[in-house]
Amino acid sequence: MPPRRLGGTPSDRLPDVLAVGSTDVGTIFVSMSARQTEGRDAEYLEWHSLDHRPEQYRIPGLRHSLRLVSTPSCRERRVASEARYDAVDHVMTYFFTDVGALGPFNELSDALPAERRPLTLPSIEYGVFNLAGKVAAPRAVTGADVIPWRPAFGIYLLVESGMASPAALVEVDGVAGAWWGEGTVVETPFPIDRRSLQITYLFLDDEPEAVAELLVSPLQRRRVRGGPTPLLAAPFHLVVPFEWERHLP
Repeated sequence: MPPRRLGGTPSDRLPDVLAVGSTDVGTIFVSMSARQTEGRDAEYLEWHSLDHRPEQYRIPGLRHSLRLVSTPSCRERRVASEARYDAVDHVMTYFFTDVGALGPFNELSDALPAERRPLTLPSIEYGVFNLAGKVAAPRAVTGADVIPWRPAFGIYLLVESGMASPAALVEVDGVAGAWWGEGTVVETPFPIDRRSLQITYLFLDDEPEAVAELLVSPLQRRRVRGGPTPLLAAPFHLVVPFEWERHLP
């Protein structure tokens, strides 16, 4: 059930609120994976959510993280899915202050002992993006700087070739806000080159499948009007703590 409409002036229209501060997130690290080869996705989500993911907050530059899961009903509603992304069912995202946090991020991965890693997911692609823009729907009231921390049902994820603001998509019912990033090149500690790619997170305050239906026409218009080429346009659920089997591929 979507949230009731909140009252009051949106934060992004209150200069005194904006003067207090803004997000210092500048770097987005994204890891995309396929389903667990033995069908043990729920076990993997439990381990990652209770062990690996919270350990990352030792890193001073980490501000937030999101774990997404695609279900069969989500898959049915993908508007685009290029071959390279077709098997993506899990997406893990870390929001860092800057690219310098990737060093400690890699060091922590090496430092955590092997017995703490009972399962793995088949890696498909990972990338680093510079935060390029953010916007909140006025009805959300919450400001764009903090929209990732607002409770959400899920995320509609866009990976596109080319750059263009997706801000107009927050006009769709169920989309509370959007953050997007431009792909960059990183030499260490991960050899990554995602230049020419744009990634967008649409934060949803209604069921992902329902919002996906409403986004079909706006995304088609975005493409027809000369927007970026969609490589992946798909709804995802957020992992529900201690309900690891609630949303599975």
